[in-house]
Amino acid sequence: MSLVTIVITLIVAGVLLWLVNTYIPMDGKIKRILNIVVVVVVVVWLLGVFGVLDHLRNIRASLESSPSGAPTARVVLPC
Repeated sequence: MSLVTIVITLIVAGVLLWLVNTYIPMDGKIKRILNIVVVVVVVVWLLGVFGVLDHLRNIRASLESSPSGAPTARVVLPC
């Protein structure tokens, strides 16, 4: 996906969110939730576009017992 397409998509999403916030009357709490949802979706989409989510899928986390018997966390990163 080209950088121009990403920028245009972000501009369109921002304008649509602005239009909804400006011209559709709704409670402030609902607008806040809508804004948060849109921002989270856009951030996740950007992470997917730039391939960050693909690298996160390869990370493995596990709990192991230490010699003292206490559980310890271990993260295995791909090489």
